[in-house]
Amino acid sequence: MNEIATINATGTEAADTDPMPHSIEAEQQLLGAILTNNDIFDRVASIIDSSHFYDPVHARIYEVAAARIAKNNLASPVTLKAFLEDDEGLKELGGPAYLARLAGAAISAFAARDYAQMIYDMAIRRELIGLGNNIATKAKKVDVQLEPKEQIVEAEQALYKLSEQGQTERGFVSFLKAVTEAVNTANAAYQREGGLAGISTGLIDMDKKLGGLHPSDLLILAGRPSMGKTSLATNIAFNVAKAYKKGIKPDGSEGAIEGGVVGFYSLEMSAEQLAARILSEAAEVPSEQIRRGDMTEQEFRRFVDAAKALEACPLYIDDTPALPIAQLAARARRLKRTHGLDLLIIDYLQLCRGTAENRVQEIGEISMGMKAIAKELNIPVIALSQLSRTVESRDDKRPQLSDLRESGSIEQDADVVMFVFREEYYVEREKPSDEKLEEMAVWQDRMERLHGKAEVIVGKQRHGPIGTVELSFEGRFTRFGNLVKPWQQGSEGDF
Repeated sequence: MNEIATINATGTEAADTDPMPHSIEAEQQLLGAILTNNDIFDRVASIIDSSHFYDPVHARIYEVAAARIAKNNLASPVTLKAFLEDDEGLKELGGPAYLARLAGAAISAFAARDYAQMIYDMAIRRELIGLGNNIATKAKKVDVQLEPKEQIVEAEQALYKLSEQGQTERGFVSFLKAVTEAVNTANAAYQREGGLAGISTGLIDMDKKLGGLHPSDLLILAGRPSMGKTSLATNIAFNVAKAYKKGIKPDGSEGAIEGGVVGFYSLEMSAEQLAARILSEAAEVPSEQIRRGDMTEQEFRRFVDAAKALEACPLYIDDTPALPIAQLAARARRLKRTHGLDLLIIDYLQLCRGTAENRVQEIGEISMGMKAIAKELNIPVIALSQLSRTVESRDDKRPQLSDLRESGSIEQDADVVMFVFREEYYVEREKPSDEKLEEMAVWQDRMERLHGKAEVIVGKQRHGPIGTVELSFEGRFTRFGNLVKPWQQGSEGDF
């Protein structure tokens, strides 16, 4: 090895007994390569920064070099000398002459990225050791204020933060590559005979309007209470999980070729309640009967058969209340790593927690976090959202974008905003008294027209048209389905 290979920050030989992982040689080689050829800095700047260096003198050299290169100035042993000649640590290593020796000893500029990756990996190992020691120290300390469960959450957040490090931007992609990806997406839709580029929701008219659920999209599904937001979300989750087929995708990787693995964050309802809803839909037994246990033998048999059929469905439910957005992302990432993940549903957005003190800023942080999850994991994310009460004060109760609570950030971050609307719900509450025969006749006629019908209003869609999708709704089974049009009366309309 060269003459400076075993010199550390104190000028003495590197101690073999030092337990912390590091590579002084890699740091010297990288710094020498940068001082010889400043273009190398651009290759490694996305991997490391000065904090990743083990030797504090090396960290300062890198910092000064980076500052000069950022200003389009030359960073060489000569130009850095003026900034570092008073540095005590550098004096111990031989002063400015050490910079010249670094540049002179750099023998492999082509391997700079490998050295940078090695330095980064060593730094992460050191942080992991520090984090482990910190967890152990806190766990040993028996304190009333520090509950073990809280320590686990704290440790998980610290690990999540650490895992986020080094996730660099993709940078520029050539237009050729971007065009190729666009053609592949169109080809996938064409191969399905004019079908979908994304995952099917199991609802024909909704698929036609959205083109399926697309990877990296954030879809907001909003509505007033009792409109059926959760029902529609569970229906979509069930349809996607039920259709799941594993195979080789067009890009050659293994994964879902139909349907997908679904993650469902139920922040409002328990996992059991959600499962009961899905079973009610699958077994066609009203959910209130399931809850009360008021079933005939035939209905109970259907219920048990449906439960057996659904056992193999890749649908994973997390019902932890008030989840911080950082933990929500970490758990989604873990699910993708262990079981795969093709669709994530969050019920509902306002029940997540952020770190901002201001509620509007917190909602902004949460919606941005959800969009970031969609992009990072390359999956569609459906987030349910509450609407403000202003809807109730209007004659036309159909929701609009401005009705979204803290709407600015949600509307901005979402690729698609949909509203669930059931006019039947409002008309039902306008029932006139029995004496008013004419009004009663008009009301009954109106109820007949609206019975079992729902609308999904697409108020915003980045990649397609806005408009209304009509669906059927069976309240007893909390099930949305495909609405049979008058000209389709002879055909099968529901799924």
